[in-house]
Amino acid sequence: MGSSARYDFDTVVDRRGTWCVQWDGVADRFGVDGLLPFTISDMDFETAPQVLSALRSRLDHGVFGYTDWRQDDFRSAIAHWYRTRYGTEVDTGRLVYGPSVLSQLSQLLQMWTSKGEGVVVHTPTYDGFRKAVTGLGRELRGVPVGDGAALERELARPDSKVLILCSPHNPTGRVWTEAELGAMASLAARYGVAVISDEIHADFVHEGYAHVPWTRVAGEGRWALVTSASKAFNFPALTGSYGLIGDPADRAEYLRRMETAEGLASPAVLSLTAHIAAYRESETWLDELRAYVAGNLALVARRLDEEFPELGWRPPQAGYLAWIDLRPAGVDGDEALQRVLVEQEKVAVMPGGVYGAPGSVRLNVGCPRSKAEAGVEALIRGVRAVTARAS
Repeated sequence: MGSSARYDFDTVVDRRGTWCVQWDGVADRFGVDGLLPFTISDMDFETAPQVLSALRSRLDHGVFGYTDWRQDDFRSAIAHWYRTRYGTEVDTGRLVYGPSVLSQLSQLLQMWTSKGEGVVVHTPTYDGFRKAVTGLGRELRGVPVGDGAALERELARPDSKVLILCSPHNPTGRVWTEAELGAMASLAARYGVAVISDEIHADFVHEGYAHVPWTRVAGEGRWALVTSASKAFNFPALTGSYGLIGDPADRAEYLRRMETAEGLASPAVLSLTAHIAAYRESETWLDELRAYVAGNLALVARRLDEEFPELGWRPPQAGYLAWIDLRPAGVDGDEALQRVLVEQEKVAVMPGGVYGAPGSVRLNVGCPRSKAEAGVEALIRGVRAVTARAS
């Protein structure tokens, strides 16, 4: 870190033995324990010290009874964040709460679709969307990122009922422009398709790009924005997300389902505490973290340009996930590369096939620089080994 940095992101925090999915659960996906993981999208950094301080204060109170999220501290913190971060006024009367973004997504899909109906997503697709959609018996319909004609074709199908928008996009890190979002909103309204905008990666947009909340383009169509501070501030284990639902009747139905059928009237109080501290006190920490992660991504870009200039790889516009299409370097599919990465390099990197794009990888560099260096070097050696065998 530079001398002007206020926070330390270089120090390695040992996460082994803390029940975390990325480190302790690596064998569940890769079949081998002890791999250096670059997988699930959480980070290896402690959350903001302001968040930790607020959590300690709440713990010191010592009573953890049932909690109400409909209180001004929480609502006003969200409104403050959107006003100062995105220049957008939020109608807090539209707010809803949920245990996670995917839980909210599932509930909305059950409200707005029936079995067999179509749900449109951009490809490559975050695997959580695929599991939610197909697990509910709906049909997943993919359109390539940036292909407006394909998007309209799928939305125009009479049984396409919902567009799930990942904004910014996971896994590519694409930040949609206001014009692109406006065009999607117009298409959705024209064909009577509801929009669920997952904006959990919004707070991690990099310099030179700007996130536009769906509320700014939504109009009168049926829509919901679902998100959480947990991604950018790294506290997903606390659970907790929130959303904005445009139509009052839809909002009431969502809350009815969550509070009765799901039995989730009381939120996790530590999640509320963390959200408030993140949005009210931790913006400087987040900006320094984004700059640090941008340095990790720049390292990946430099090393890939040195070793595989044919990739023409550039850092994502948002997030800490490096989406790398390795096909131009001669990687055909996932199996051979994954075998080398696991067996020889002892690293766990998400294969592109998980997102419907074999021959790519998603490398999580939300970590200290030393780990990011180890990951990109292992990937380079793995690609070299696979392409050497194929030649």
